[in-house]
Amino acid sequence: MYPVFITGEGVSLREFTPDDVDAVFAVYGDPLVVEHLSFDPRTREQVTATLTSVIEAARQSPRREYSLAVVVGGEVIGFARLAVDAQHPGQSSGQLGFALRADRWGQGLGLETVRLLLRLGFGELGLHRLWGARSPGNHVSGQLMTKLGMIEEGTIRGHIRVGGIWRDSVVHSILDDELMAVEQ
Repeated sequence: MYPVFITGEGVSLREFTPDDVDAVFAVYGDPLVVEHLSFDPRTREQVTATLTSVIEAARQSPRREYSLAVVVGGEVIGFARLAVDAQHPGQSSGQLGFALRADRWGQGLGLETVRLLLRLGFGELGLHRLWGARSPGNHVSGQLMTKLGMIEEGTIRGHIRVGGIWRDSVVHSILDDELMAVEQ
């Protein structure tokens, strides 16, 4: 599915362009933003390489990765991602993730971003299960996923290495029929 453009009440998700490097660098280069992500702050060059990669991946068929710009009022303020599970074809599962610029936190934009990712995964792609992982210290992300009906499944111990230290991940998931029940 290309191109993707999904709109909500105040947030839109669209394909990235090479012109989005500075906006993504404002997110991925900020130590405060990446504190709970699975990587250290990125340089502008690393962000450029990331965008080049996701722009190329967007045109692959079948498409397995949906890395999308989070846009508010015409301005890119974040990075949203839905990765379809390629290790188990036909299993109909995908992983969600997002990051927003720190000055846009606390405005409900993360909640709407994840709602749009759920709409993409369940409504557009017909997936059965969507899941996300968070660092144990990211309680706001946990509250967000719970508010959307995602169930905390458990902890993956020593899951990722960030800044030279192994960190756990807390996994949350939702099934397509559970989302329908939450929305009614």
